[in-house]
Amino acid sequence: MPQDDKKGRLGTEITKDLTIPQLFGESAARYGKERVAMREKEFGIWRPITWHDYLENVKYLALGLISLGLKDGDKVAMIGDNRPEGLWSEMAALCARGVAVWLFQESLVEEVKYIVDHSDTKFLFGEGQEEVDKAISIFDECPKLEKVIWDDPKGMRNYDQDYLISFKEVQALGRELDKKKPGLFEDTINKGHGGEVALLFYTSGTTAQPKGALLSHYNLLSMGKNLMSIDPCFDTDDFVSYLPFAWIGEQMMSISCGLQIGFTINFPEEPETAQENIREIGPHVMFAPPRLYEQMTRTVQVKYLDASWIKRKIFELGTKIGYHVADLKFQKKSVPWYWQCLRWFAYCTLQKKLKDHLGLSRVRYAYSGGAAMGPDHFRFFHALGVNLKQIYGQTEIAGICVTHRDGDIKFDTVGLPISETEVKITEEGEIISKSPSVFLGYYKNPEATKETLRDGWLYSGDRGFIDEDDHLVVFDRSKDVMTLRDGRPFSPQYLETRLKFSPYLRDAWVVGDKRDFVVAVTCIDYPVVGKWADEKKLNYTSYPELSQKPEVYDLVEKQIRQANKDLPEVARVRRFVNLYKEFDPDDDELTRTRKLRRAFVEERYDDIVEALYSDAEVVHVDTTITYEDGRKSHIKTDLHIQRVAGD
Repeated sequence: MPQDDKKGRLGTEITKDLTIPQLFGESAARYGKERVAMREKEFGIWRPITWHDYLENVKYLALGLISLGLKDGDKVAMIGDNRPEGLWSEMAALCARGVAVWLFQESLVEEVKYIVDHSDTKFLFGEGQEEVDKAISIFDECPKLEKVIWDDPKGMRNYDQDYLISFKEVQALGRELDKKKPGLFEDTINKGHGGEVALLFYTSGTTAQPKGALLSHYNLLSMGKNLMSIDPCFDTDDFVSYLPFAWIGEQMMSISCGLQIGFTINFPEEPETAQENIREIGPHVMFAPPRLYEQMTRTVQVKYLDASWIKRKIFELGTKIGYHVADLKFQKKSVPWYWQCLRWFAYCTLQKKLKDHLGLSRVRYAYSGGAAMGPDHFRFFHALGVNLKQIYGQTEIAGICVTHRDGDIKFDTVGLPISETEVKITEEGEIISKSPSVFLGYYKNPEATKETLRDGWLYSGDRGFIDEDDHLVVFDRSKDVMTLRDGRPFSPQYLETRLKFSPYLRDAWVVGDKRDFVVAVTCIDYPVVGKWADEKKLNYTSYPELSQKPEVYDLVEKQIRQANKDLPEVARVRRFVNLYKEFDPDDDELTRTRKLRRAFVEERYDDIVEALYSDAEVVHVDTTITYEDGRKSHIKTDLHIQRVAGD
């Protein structure tokens, strides 16, 4: 292998001996006070943090953890928003030779308890009062948990539990230890090798309790090196960290790639302001699940619906030009000069403003991963001139093993394997892969490890095939593939993503496995449909009431007929129902990465499914929904069932 392929962009060779703390120390020493490592927006102002500051905060935090009794291999869990302190906590845990464990901030108390207890967490970092309350409620049920470390002092004045300690107090302990044992931090980070466990990372748990995947330093760094060898980034680039650190995609960019490249990581002021802050920064590289791109598409579509006649015509002309040019590129055909001129016109009149509004004006690489992206959304961004690429991977392979290449993008595939990666299809149609990034196994679960890891190959549980251009096509999760009436296999995700291309639909769940026809449960986008209803002078007071309006059903039916186009007759949605609420992770209907938990929703809404396959016109619902704070609400309502005209 050429020498350059073995190195990150900083010139540090990525070997099995290198650890993340060692690379962190080298990067901090190289950039020092001269370069900005990260920024955080606070009180409307972007606050820069140099690599020197980054190192100092991590150093004293790591030494503080050692003072509190952290030993090699001890687990340190983190829960909170994307903030510098969150990344410092993770890096400090690694530098102290611990293992980092991340939790989603919106996790319910039971979810926090399961992961903290299962992982044998010794120290838990919680951002503020909300996270501390969750920790207090589970502390007695997690025997290995010794300390809860909090950062934000708001609301913490009257908390006096002896196991609570502030972030600053831990750093103060670290400073004391540094005076007593100067050089301890440097000695500690230079220990170990790349094969040691760095992260205990929990999967999304679409079918059962999440499993803890053990990822080594080399797993993470080799993945980052191989991705950057395909799509090189630079230390002058900006990246916005807004996806949960508990999602492997965020770890992939902030840690695996970020440390090797040295780009600046920018943290939004609040999760709610992330899109606005992305626009302010104008990142050069962006990684997001399909849901974010779906929301961006919906934003553009809603603006189109609200625009004046002349602006709508400019949009229609600009997108028509964009789609034609994008399709030529998909087909690897040259773009004639006159279409080049038209593309320039579309850029000046439409694309430039839209990309700036979405925060994509400087994006060189935009990635979508974590779930399937529909071809409609994918083509839409390419029509805007955004270099969007699909990636394929999972937690167990440190995030990514396949992605598109510049100039070789097919919207119905996920591209080619990255460097040092092999991908094959088994006789049963399952996608398997092998690379240096394949995880070490599942924590406390040898049976699942044996099933997933066989002879060095990672068995994904996904069904797919390799096309004539050697691109990987991911069909769906093997367990989710439907068998239609005529016996052909069909991916429900494909139809669901087509339905979600409508600005009026937030979510969709398609059912039809071994049934006479296909049906759908849809969730309207309340703000968008609500605005539409206001313009139509429709009265409503709540989501359940609006969703059951006959006019709204007709609106949704129109969207379904559009999605049904070009589909085989047996794959078209024949009947549907508008759900009284959106699918919600707090109700266990979605994972924390917002993937549909099909087995759960099928069991929960079995009466709705059976009604869709009967002659009923109404189905009665009597159920309970759960809020993030644990409160429950009982709901009784009737849902209308509608047949799709023409099917």
